[in-house]
Amino acid sequence: MKIVIAGAGEVGSHLAKLLSNEELDITLVDEDAARLAVLDANFNLMTVTGNPTSFSALREARVGGCDLFIAVTPYESNNIVACSIAKNLGAQLTVARIDSYDYMNPDNFRHVRQMGVDKVIYPEYLAAKEIITALEYSWMRSRFELHEGQIILAGILLPPGAPIDGMQLKEFAFSNHYFHVSAIRRNHETIIPRGDDRLLAGDILYFTTTREHVDDLMALTGQTDRKIRRVMIMGGGKLAVRLTNLAEGKFRFKILEKDLDECHRLTQRCPGVEIINGDARDVDTLIDSGISDMDAFVTLTPSSESNILTCLTARGLVDAKTIAEVENIQFIDQAEALDIDLVINKKLVASSAIFQLLLDADSSTAKCLALADAEVAELEVRKDSKITRADVKDLRLSREMTLAGLIRDGHGMLIGGNTRIQPGDHVLVFCLNGAMRQVERLFN
Repeated sequence: MKIVIAGAGEVGSHLAKLLSNEELDITLVDEDAARLAVLDANFNLMTVTGNPTSFSALREARVGGCDLFIAVTPYESNNIVACSIAKNLGAQLTVARIDSYDYMNPDNFRHVRQMGVDKVIYPEYLAAKEIITALEYSWMRSRFELHEGQIILAGILLPPGAPIDGMQLKEFAFSNHYFHVSAIRRNHETIIPRGDDRLLAGDILYFTTTREHVDDLMALTGQTDRKIRRVMIMGGGKLAVRLTNLAEGKFRFKILEKDLDECHRLTQRCPGVEIINGDARDVDTLIDSGISDMDAFVTLTPSSESNILTCLTARGLVDAKTIAEVENIQFIDQAEALDIDLVINKKLVASSAIFQLLLDADSSTAKCLALADAEVAELEVRKDSKITRADVKDLRLSREMTLAGLIRDGHGMLIGGNTRIQPGDHVLVFCLNGAMRQVERLFN
């Protein structure tokens, strides 16, 4: 598959690095020659120095023969123009990163599609949806549902003294038939576990289960559910606006914004939300603003460091769920180790949405989770695919992947060694970065 990426900013560079591990033909287009030189020297990709909205630069990148064109420059207008040019030059599928919710409106998107944009990616919208899910299911780190909850993937932090703390995975599997531990996040690394691995306090465990058994995970992992109603947000940027609008009255929001002019604008953009002019990094401001009454505290400023540190400050003032936007990927592990309940990274969210197009642009394949070093995908099994040729135990799957669960005839079920995957099944696959192409070959 040939992929051309327009824009070597944070999203484009991150995406190019990930895709370069997947045995794909990647070309990255940008005007910054120095930035491209670093990527060209360290990753398996080609680079073209030029304006991503230039016909000559896109021709040099051989965009006419590409299967996927992704425009992720910092400017949505440039992304739309680049997609339009690429489509007219022969690109099969075009994707534009956008920064405005207007393009999500089906009536508006119809006009954009006529310009040559097949798909749009709005990172703030995707991140807001993840935050809302985290607020609705407070005892989980992350949650994803397949087919209206027939299969549920739950990421849960294992506290000391939990019933399964210290248990070997094979012992857990023998006594708990309704759960599958798909992956373990431990010491800044994602592990695809085997029977001899132990479940340890401090691990983030990714369980797959069916809808009727998901609540049993609370007792097994020593968690308690708490309804979240009141949410304080630090920072009134685009993500905060999108979050409060998408929540549709599910929570009572309070936004702390230090810029007075921005506070005036927020009163128009966020109806029904209490806006406070103040710096949430100041402890007295947090106390005066009512942090002690909050069920959750969310930090969404452009500064990853401020978001992390302020979450820790709030944790010392109130027993609330903490969520931090951390745009520096190298800080994600540190933030999780500091016991921040959820770390949101828009680059990972955007990459997750784009990866779904790579796995199978013509089917209902849906990407469902992106970690710093792993991916989770739902894939539909095609007739005569390799995955259907033997029982799971005889497939000799790579140690970099695991089959976590499947949907068959509308019903969810876990996968065991004797399971035989059938055409038409929707299978949940957990794989480490770099293994996605192996997964695709099994299913297509």
